[in-house]
Amino acid sequence: MDWLIWVGAAISVAGLAGLIWCIQAVWRARRAGLSDEALRERVRRVVPLNMAALLLSVFGLIVVILGIALG
Repeated sequence: MDWLIWVGAAISVAGLAGLIWCIQAVWRARRAGLSDEALRERVRRVVPLNMAALLLSVFGLIVVILGIALG
């Protein structure tokens, strides 16, 4: 079941990359000096992607734990 651990780790890394992208997107929006309403709109668009990346990362960790338990 070693392959399950590596697949889970890859999924977790993909989720982590998504989280880093979300952080950078909001950081760039804050630095752009947008108005309050425009900044809220940008953040509102990033939140679902942030939650999806977090879910992907957690799913990958669950797969890793499953691979360890079965191995």
